[in-house]
Amino acid sequence: MKVNNVKYNINNVDEEVTLKGWVNKKRDLGGLIFIDLRDRSGLIQLVIKPESKVYESALTLKNEYVIEVTGKIVQREKANPNLKTGEIEVEVEDLIVLNKSEELPFEIDKNNSLEDTRLKYRYLDLRRESLQNNIITKHKIMQSTRNYLNNNDFIEIETPILCKSTPEGARDYLVPSRVNKGKFYALPQSPQIYKQLLMASGFEKYYQIARCFRDEDLRADRQPEFTQIDLEMSFADENDIMALTEGLLASIFKDVKGINISLPINRMTYDEAINLYGSDKPDLRFDMPIEDVTSILKDAAPMFTETVNNGGIINGLIVKDAADKYSRKDIDKLTDFVKIYKASGLAFLKYNEEFTGSIAKFMTGDITSSLKEKFNLQNNDLILIIFGNKKIVKNALGFLRLKLAKDLNLIKENEYKFVWITDFPMFEYSEEDERYIACHHPFTEPKDLNNLSDKENAKARAYDIVLNGYEIGGGSIRINNPEMQEKVLEELGFTKERAQDSFGFLLDALKYGMPPEGGLALGLERLTMILCGTENIRDVIAFPKTASASCLMSGAPNTVSTESLDELNIKIKE
Repeated sequence: MKVNNVKYNINNVDEEVTLKGWVNKKRDLGGLIFIDLRDRSGLIQLVIKPESKVYESALTLKNEYVIEVTGKIVQREKANPNLKTGEIEVEVEDLIVLNKSEELPFEIDKNNSLEDTRLKYRYLDLRRESLQNNIITKHKIMQSTRNYLNNNDFIEIETPILCKSTPEGARDYLVPSRVNKGKFYALPQSPQIYKQLLMASGFEKYYQIARCFRDEDLRADRQPEFTQIDLEMSFADENDIMALTEGLLASIFKDVKGINISLPINRMTYDEAINLYGSDKPDLRFDMPIEDVTSILKDAAPMFTETVNNGGIINGLIVKDAADKYSRKDIDKLTDFVKIYKASGLAFLKYNEEFTGSIAKFMTGDITSSLKEKFNLQNNDLILIIFGNKKIVKNALGFLRLKLAKDLNLIKENEYKFVWITDFPMFEYSEEDERYIACHHPFTEPKDLNNLSDKENAKARAYDIVLNGYEIGGGSIRINNPEMQEKVLEELGFTKERAQDSFGFLLDALKYGMPPEGGLALGLERLTMILCGTENIRDVIAFPKTASASCLMSGAPNTVSTESLDELNIKIKE
């Protein structure tokens, strides 16, 4: 039986049909009974007249009963323009109850129950039209992806789920081996090493819609298990991979949303993104770049002079025509907000022919002229300034920029703004590990091997694709010779013995004619989130986990029997 409710329209009047689905709603109008019958395709209205032989059975129906009806399509007296089938209804002649439903724990068509309740009864929650549309959108993205990559000579290849645990990434999910006592598999954080080995194997163009697992703290756009559109190309450089990815994204947006995206996508270096937007994933749907006012304000006040003498910076945001929208109390709330990101405080200026605000007394004639010229100041403009350590200042202003845009409704919700971020750092300092780690992963080729020991400034042949403030994908050109790979691992603190133990099978492969190659992975769920207009990744996953990485529906993770643990030679510590 096909999903078929909405295939019928005014052209099908007088046809006999048999329909199956769920009772979405029943209305007893003191004679006529109206039922909205739902299947995956949508709703169609049924009508049962008092003289019908199934009238008494229809009276017993409740929401979410599963029924089968046979009847004739007729034209509705009053059309419903909000329904695809709004011009017709079905006069029911026969009715069979296929299954009953107990009273529901929440109303499916209303979004007013606790999320935990909906997650516990996820199979009911998934009956909601909005969630079904999200899951179908995800399916369409995968379908478009396969069509595009297949047409570009890529081969879909599965890589192992049970892998070796390797360092230099997020925390692994571990799986104990029953056969090899005391040893563990790891679930893949990505197919990274395997896809490089496929290039060594001569497949040249690989892709996979790959399941990935990371045991890390969760948030609105992160889950312990997720899916990425993974691809790798031999004999390719950054331009090849970016062009291929742009074509793929254009195909997805056309197939799924009917939107033509503008190509080529603009590029911005990592340093430019941080300097202008305080983020390596800038939201470009609104204009509010970070302005450097260090040279203007460095001698304006002792606190500014001290900051600059200590190697710090003075940066700010200009918020056009917004001074009257922020009272002193509102500014205090913004100050508390930037302190979350370790900023020491927030200075402000309001302009109306002259300056008022927390640092207005320092605004002498020359400084006032310089600020007016730099910001093209108009009456009612607001300037917000943070000074101190560069990393803290840029980061805090980046988050403040996003908050201001949301508060002032500056974000164009139906716009899609892509940007490539290039020339990422090769390394980043981990406060937790108190050492430098790989910014992307340790198999990324450096831009300059001779500059590798300067970890603060070394750059990588790495790139991210960003959409509306989300990193939806990232990749790099890979190292394809053993000497370079050993050098990078050495800079990351690996001894030769540890490098061989961790990545020996890749290091060996590099010795046998590994081609130059690179790749990229797109986050399927994040891309689906944006196309569906939601900010919660759980809305695009059929059976998601909670923030504590548990499944309220099935009860996972759960305890296992002592016998199962004994087979694995595992003992639980109290």
